[in-house]
Amino acid sequence: MTSWQPGWADFPPTLLEFWTERHLCTLTTLRADGSPHVVPVGVALDAEQRCAWVITNGSSRKAHQAAADGRVAACQVEGRRWSTLEGVAEVRSDEESVTRAMERYAARYRAPRPNPLRVALRIEVDRFLVSSGLV
Repeated sequence: MTSWQPGWADFPPTLLEFWTERHLCTLTTLRADGSPHVVPVGVALDAEQRCAWVITNGSSRKAHQAAADGRVAACQVEGRRWSTLEGVAEVRSDEESVTRAMERYAARYRAPRPNPLRVALRIEVDRFLVSSGLV
């Protein structure tokens, strides 16, 4: 395992490719008692804005927990390759942020279905944990 802090200007091509290929992820937030809450999500890395995005319903548990604590981890795995990003999430409901998150999500996965209650979790990435060979 390797830990890598984002140097967005010199992002390792293999790690960037892994975070742009279609892989489902898990998002871990913390409950009020400190225990982890892990759910499947799509995570879209945004190298241009130097963050990662998750789209969700504004009333979801993950949105409430991200708003309360902020610390999150998102992980994806494919065979022996895996990577986890860690950072602080901010819940955003403004049209610009939600649109950006939906565009990034659509580029990696597919166009999301309409949801008038959608919010975006904007994750300021502190570091990546990666399997060997990705950096």
